[in-house]
Amino acid sequence: MGLAKLLEQHEGAIVKEWFEVAIKSYAPDTSQFLKNQKDAFANPVGNTLMQGLRALYAQLSNAVDPKTLKMILDPIIRVRAVQAFEPSQALSFIFHLKHILRVHLKSKLVKAQAPDAIQQLDVKLDQIGLLAFDIYMDCREKVYQIKANETKDRTLRAFARAGLVTETDEKGPDPNMH
Repeated sequence: MGLAKLLEQHEGAIVKEWFEVAIKSYAPDTSQFLKNQKDAFANPVGNTLMQGLRALYAQLSNAVDPKTLKMILDPIIRVRAVQAFEPSQALSFIFHLKHILRVHLKSKLVKAQAPDAIQQLDVKLDQIGLLAFDIYMDCREKVYQIKANETKDRTLRAFARAGLVTETDEKGPDPNMH
């Protein structure tokens, strides 16, 4: 039996376990909510994560296509980038899949005389992890830029209220103001 067929047969159990590992990075009460609340509108984070994990899992039997993977990863990583996670915490769920796959598939792949399939999956997951890191860093950069702009705007408004600068166009404070 080939890798694609094994991945398909074990999809439900593997994705469920992967989801549970991913939500363990949250506080226990949040983790329980993400796991138990099935309504997509009441639980958009959990829904986004589950749908993304399913889509990522489906890509494991395909050739790596960065454009497709980025489209799948972006919503998951975007949510995690604005939360209080360290980069390693935000992205660790990707690498946990290596262990989950070994538990579920290694003996079956050995029997199917395809033991190098695990190594191929490891390479794909490493590529996915690197792409996720790029997405994470882009998102964090945007968050910091937004914060910097808000601080700058707040400071300029405070200076304007104090009469230290006048309202100006986008170029900055009026240099003729004393």
